[in-house]
Amino acid sequence: MHTNRRDLLVGGCCAASTALLWSITTRPRAEEPDPPPEVTTIRLQKTPSICIAPIYVVSDLLNAEGFTNVVYVETGTFVGSGAAQNVASWKSDVDFSLNFSGPLLLEIDRGLSTTILAGIHVGCFELFAREGIRSVADLKGRTVGVQSLESPPHVFLSAMATLVGLNPSKDIEWVTSAKVKPIELFAEGKIDAFLGFPPEPQRLRAQNIGRVIVNSAQDRPWSQYFCCMLAGNREFVRKNPIATKRVVRAVLRATDLCVSEPALVARRMVDRGFAPGLDYAVQTLAEVPYNRWREYDPEDTIRFYALRLREAGMIKSSPAKLIADGADWRFFNEVRRELGG
Repeated sequence: MHTNRRDLLVGGCCAASTALLWSITTRPRAEEPDPPPEVTTIRLQKTPSICIAPIYVVSDLLNAEGFTNVVYVETGTFVGSGAAQNVASWKSDVDFSLNFSGPLLLEIDRGLSTTILAGIHVGCFELFAREGIRSVADLKGRTVGVQSLESPPHVFLSAMATLVGLNPSKDIEWVTSAKVKPIELFAEGKIDAFLGFPPEPQRLRAQNIGRVIVNSAQDRPWSQYFCCMLAGNREFVRKNPIATKRVVRAVLRATDLCVSEPALVARRMVDRGFAPGLDYAVQTLAEVPYNRWREYDPEDTIRFYALRLREAGMIKSSPAKLIADGADWRFFNEVRRELGG
């Protein structure tokens, strides 16, 4: 009988002793080099995308870091910076989030209180298209569905379009829909292409809908840059450096758990209501590279996407200005040394 990695992971979810394994992975370190955090409550963003798995299994690790109250704030979907007032409003209620690199740069460019702290993982988005469309260049004159302009799919696809010489605002017909999700429009054959984040690609593949023309986990240059990064509220980071370092450490340890204990993480996400089903959670953890944060330089991601988004006319700042205004690698560098990066 043929057994694939997905079957093994699902089997592991059933066989593992969750309580025992989790107690081992969240055991406090023998040495405690840092003083206690300045605050004991941490507010994290919750969204429908399940590729940000580390944020959904980090609460026990945060408890071990001295945070007694971990709160998840529901923000619906990832909000694009086109609705800057909406971003600003929910960001005032959130201390940390895992968000997509492109939209984070739009926030920084527009002066929102965002500080990028670390790169977390690469390779979560996939571009699906109808038959006859074989590359991003073939999207010229085609319909592409996005929830709204400057939403994460729109930002990433705009960057992809500029890289192949397209003008995303003129060469692509963007179909925005507030009532019907773009994935539904694509499934019904009403649009030509759709860029999805987990669990959407897993669903389309399971239903054999469309074909993948870009897989950011495998295809260059997208596989060489972080798609999701850890960001903090700038004022929180400024006022609470000890707490910030502890959060960075906890999130990176949670990212390592996605590699070392994927079955356990998948089950944890489902049990806590962060994933719609075990199958999609297992597939996401098997397919998204969570093991690159020690290897890649997050500044490279900012430079790459900043140049693409400037070409697309979506931001005005240079890469150097965005890094100066909206990035702080002190905590990431310290934690990477501690964790063997």
